Formats: sequence, structure tokens, C-alpha cells
Amino acid sequence: MEKISPKEFTTFKVSKNVTMYKVTFKNQYKLDVVGHLFIPNDLDLNAKHAAIIIGHPMGAVKEQSADVYASNMADRGFVTLSIDLSFWGESAGEPRNAVLPDMYAEDFSAAVDFLGTRTFVDRSNIGSIGVCGSGSFVISAAKIDPRMKAIATVSMYDMGSANRNALNHSQTLEQRKKIIAEAAAQRYTEFTDGETKYTGGTTHQLDENTNPIQREFYDFYRTPRGEYTPIGGSPKTTTHPTLSSNTKFNNFYPFNDIETISPRPLLFITGDKAHSKEFSEDAYKRAAEPKELYYVSNAGHVDLYDNIELIPFDKLEAFFKKYLK
Repeated sequence: MEKISPKEFTTFKVSKNVTMYKVTFKNQYKLDVVGHLFIPNDLDLNAKHAAIIIGHPMGAVKEQSADVYASNMADRGFVTLSIDLSFWGESAGEPRNAVLPDMYAEDFSAAVDFLGTRTFVDRSNIGSIGVCGSGSFVISAAKIDPRMKAIATVSMYDMGSANRNALNHSQTLEQRKKIIAEAAAQRYTEFTDGETKYTGGTTHQLDENTNPIQREFYDFYRTPRGEYTPIGGSPKTTTHPTLSSNTKFNNFYPFNDIETISPRPLLFITGDKAHSKEFSEDAYKRAAEPKELYYVSNAGHVDLYDNIELIPFDKLEAFFKKYLK
């Protein structure tokens, strides 16, 4: 483990009561997963403790939102681990910004492997938090990894439905087929070493026609508030997956069989003004008990990425202390 000074980061803060480390471990497919491990300074390393894994929004990196949750939950006494998903940030995987939802879910299980083999972690008390797109990836992982004993999602996006149907099911089948055809054609270009194309993500410039949702993301990813350039990355590609791989999400159905996670508990947190709340509501409807859908008053989607005045850390602390003994 490599100790890190949190002073070098502007997108999150770490209290003096917590020490931050950089860690690297392999997932099942031998790709390096890089994370930030946060350990409370007063933790008895000769005893075993509950731990929580945190995943970042889709297209982001651990320094954007995941570390906000990891540092704050560590300040409340938990061992926490934020991770870069494969193909993003400091984690391995080529091409960069590739979409592979099964691998993203695998990274959560690999994080359980890592934490569960630390002498100071109780492997029977490991939980997970998925923010935005990672909410759907952690659900996918938890369905087949019962080592995750309690799962919370925040501002969750079902990345499968978001790509198949768009928000509020506003995309037609013909529109979807057109996107799929463009992505398939792009594969020929990349197969013959042509230029990689990127899709989706956050706009880089605002004008009078920019919609409110894009403005919300712009205010985070394209301003000092949340802007962060990962090692080997570029602001031009932050949040933008490759066009040719993004259609993998069309085959991603994370909420199918979500009821099989029971009796492990699920907590779905969403802002009551969030454009994405449909996904948390859908997951809650399908899930079995114990489950809870928690609305944060006067909060939008991106508010819960980093606004520590709105993020319900008391709720998260109570949830994990109840279910991670």
C-alpha cells in the first residue's frame, strides 16, 4: 500500500482522522484494478472490521464522487475502498473507455477479494455503494456474489435501460437501431486501425440550446467542482465511452432477478428532483425485502455526487451499521 496525501486532490476532502492509500489488485481476468483505501486512524489493525466498496459514476473515475463517499464513510469508522472500474482511470483494460458491464461488475467482486484477504477486515461484513452507473453494476455483481452483505445505490442509472430506451423511455426502437448500426460500422474502422470515436457523455460547451440535464453534468465534470484528469487520460474523453463498445449496454439487464439478492438488504437513495429517479423506483419495485427507497429532499441527480450537505451520510451510516455487524 502506498500512502497518499489528500492535499493533491480538489474533488474531495479527507479528514485528519483518516489515512488514504493507493492499492492495486487483480480481478479474475488478471486486469489491474486500482483503488483508494481509506482507514480510520484509530482503527485497531489487530481486530477485524466492516468494510465498504464504492464505485464511481459511469465514465468518471474514483476521484469523482466515489472518493467523496469513501472518505466520509471512513470518517465514520468504516474501512472503505473506492475503485476505478476497468478501462477507466488508473485501472487496466484496453481500449480505454471501453464498455463491458460484466467486467465492471467483476471489479466489485475483485474488490471483495482484496478486502476479504486483509487481516483487519471481517470478510463476512463487506458492503458496497454504487453511485450513478455503478449502482447498476453493483446490483449486477451482488446477484452472483453473496459476499456483499449490504448494498446501497445513490442516484442510480440503469445503464441498460438508459441506452436502450433513454430517460422516460423517450427513445424509439428505430432510433436505437440507428445507433447500433453506427456502432457496428465503426468496428470496421477500428479493426483496420482507424480513429476511435466516442459517444454520449457530458458536453464540453454550453449554449442557449443545452438541455438542463446536460447543464447539470457540465457543472460537475467541466468545472473545477468535479473536473479531474486521470493519469493517462484526457478531459476530452472523460465521461465519453467508445462508440463501438457502448452498444454492449443494450444487452445489460441488471434488475432481472434482483429479487434473488434477498435476504441481503438493499437501500436505494435518490434525489426527489433527480431526473434519474425512475431507475431507483424501478429497482425498488422489483427487489424483495429487506429494501428501502429513500428520497433526499430538494436534491437532483448530480447533487448527490459531491454535495456533502445533501448526501445522507447519516442514513448510509445507520444502514451499514445495522447490516454489517
